[in-house]
Amino acid sequence: MENKISKKRHPAYWIPTTWFAMGLPNLVLGGTVVSLMYKNMGFSDTQIALWTGIIILPWSFKPIWGPFMELYKTKKFYIYTSQIICGLLFGVSVLSMFSDNFFIISVVLFLLTAFFGATQDIAADGLYLQELSPKLQALYVGWQGTFYNFAKLFSNGGMIFLAGVLIPVIGNTNAWAIVMGIYAAVMLLLGLYNRKFLPSTNNQTTIKSAADVMETLKDVISSFFQKKNIWYGILFIMLYRFAEGQAIKIMPLFFKADRAVGGLGLQESTLGMLTGIFGTIAFVLGSLAAGYFVSKKGLNRRTLLLLCACFNLPFASYAYLAITQTESLWLIGSAVAIEHFGYGFGFIGIIIFIMQQIAPGKYQMAHYAFGSSLTYLGYTIASMVSGLVSDYLGYKDFFIWVLIATIPAFIITSIVPLNKLDAALNETELINE
Repeated sequence: MENKISKKRHPAYWIPTTWFAMGLPNLVLGGTVVSLMYKNMGFSDTQIALWTGIIILPWSFKPIWGPFMELYKTKKFYIYTSQIICGLLFGVSVLSMFSDNFFIISVVLFLLTAFFGATQDIAADGLYLQELSPKLQALYVGWQGTFYNFAKLFSNGGMIFLAGVLIPVIGNTNAWAIVMGIYAAVMLLLGLYNRKFLPSTNNQTTIKSAADVMETLKDVISSFFQKKNIWYGILFIMLYRFAEGQAIKIMPLFFKADRAVGGLGLQESTLGMLTGIFGTIAFVLGSLAAGYFVSKKGLNRRTLLLLCACFNLPFASYAYLAITQTESLWLIGSAVAIEHFGYGFGFIGIIIFIMQQIAPGKYQMAHYAFGSSLTYLGYTIASMVSGLVSDYLGYKDFFIWVLIATIPAFIITSIVPLNKLDAALNETELINE
């Protein structure tokens, strides 16, 4: 009866667990965890950046299957099913670590995991847009960042710290196998929880047969590109994260690399403490502050420029670390905290822009997927070449280059047109449930 019954639930029941679950596959595959795992296996920055970039490509192509999800089942179904499958795939990756062909097998498994991780993202974003009014979207967007980054604390803090503790004791392979096994168990449990507590809501499209799928897909694509000022919006989405895609991909490799080659020579346990604890707490504070800031100020030029500055300028902290190669963990931790707070505060800008400038209309879920996939495509392209640039320039000059790469984001933010929102729905409806 799930596809016939609409059952509203207060956002507190499902936003925390859903965005925590959304964060895990992305952080494992496109963030620090897999990058460090491959780094320990002797791969170069160029190889790591390229292959982890390929692994996360499904997040860039969500619009291909996003429209089909409007036709069958509910958003709730896609969310919890994808989470359970991600858990199973992480479990299989544990077994693959003891194979002679681990690298090839792991890339295939992680690609599949990324596909289902992207699928849950499409459905969760669509559910969020459908369940909440524009003002509530702005209010709870901070919750998204908060619980997504609790996943970051869990991954970049707890799991990387655990790997650093286990590697000297039981070896590299066994340590990472335990880490992946924990991810498998957590994703399975989250899927089972969300199966019970996610709101069951009908899809908003009126298509009734599979014969309408291709026609609808054409309508979804054409209506997306017919939106007012869409090309400015696409350029904004692609360039906002251009510098980030380079900096964030190389950051853990820079922290791990020996000082002789320009790195900081940190162990996994130290890296987990700094980025996982310092970074995540700062990110959560930034995300919460930004959510309430945007809900009060609204999306306007001044707000967007401030968010862009907060997002991009703190990458200077990594340039400072690369230039000085300081050994002070307090300085390193402070630089990480500054960057993560700015990142958490500024990232809200692109989320709200997509929600309120790109997604509104008949196909909210599919068009939000278009927008978010473009952010990943810009991020992924930048991250895939970042290793090549880093190996060529060295870490010091690379992070100076990252600061130069922020300039296009400021230019497009200053000129992108901002459309006025339609009248909001009743903002208090869900809060009073």
